[in-house]
Amino acid sequence: MDTEKKVKLSLMNQPLFRTVMPFAGFIFIVVLFAILTGGQLYTPGNLKLLLSQSYVLLIACVGVFMVMTMGGLDFSQGSMLGVCSVVICFLSNVNIVLAVLCGVLTGGLIGIVNGFFNVKRKITSFIVTICNMYLLRGMVAYATTKSPVYGVSNITSYNTMGFNLTFTIVILLVAFAVFRYTGLGNRLKAIGAGETAARFAGVRVEKTKMLIYMAAGMITGLAAFINSIKVGSVTSTAGNQLETQIMIALVLGGMPVNGGAKVRFYNIILGALTYKILTAGLVMLGIEPKTQQLIMGIVFLVMVAVFADRETGMIVK
Repeated sequence: MDTEKKVKLSLMNQPLFRTVMPFAGFIFIVVLFAILTGGQLYTPGNLKLLLSQSYVLLIACVGVFMVMTMGGLDFSQGSMLGVCSVVICFLSNVNIVLAVLCGVLTGGLIGIVNGFFNVKRKITSFIVTICNMYLLRGMVAYATTKSPVYGVSNITSYNTMGFNLTFTIVILLVAFAVFRYTGLGNRLKAIGAGETAARFAGVRVEKTKMLIYMAAGMITGLAAFINSIKVGSVTSTAGNQLETQIMIALVLGGMPVNGGAKVRFYNIILGALTYKILTAGLVMLGIEPKTQQLIMGIVFLVMVAVFADRETGMIVK
């Protein structure tokens, strides 16, 4: 007689643990820095500053979130934001609406290039986007060789808390509605869980992946607009390390690195806020940049270990 043995789930693979862990980590970091800074981190002025530094990250995380949901990675976001910011600042001297549209289209075009090499040429997303990261970073450096690219003189007038907050919330709400209440979210999760199975289930995998890479680029174009009105110009460092910040933020929010069915939209907001509070708290404590990097690296590795996909249970006969 065959005997069935159920393999028990480890604590880290328990659905409840995976759901609670990001929230518990967020609360722990909030309380920890409230104690260590004597509450100074959460004064109205510092909270306003913290929020102003979160808009670009929150928006840019949306596109990468969708790419990661279907099992991909995108390391070109920071350089892409730099290129889109150059376009927006340059064309803002002609017309601000035209500048935003062209910035979004530029991001979409770069996204299509990423998608083409990943989908059509079958090159892994990691390699494609790393190559594009260096290519685009070179373009930003070339465009800003002689001087920064300045926007129109009144471009920073849009940089108000009301405008930025509304702009960011609208993007998040639209993205949430599309991800949660249309078939797109389920298709992305299906692709992340397994492309072959998704194809047999009727998902047009290649078309969906191309669409998502394009959409991610266009969303980065919107983030570039917020970046442009914040500083009013673009230098060679625009968007520098943004891709790393996005990756760490999403993982801190509980985003499974391999995507799939365990992805939740709140990973974006929770992760971005956790990351910003953590970095702001470390700065306020006067910790050296090299030590900050060490701490962030350790935190990132721990969270990747916790949220990497594993076997969640099987029956052995």
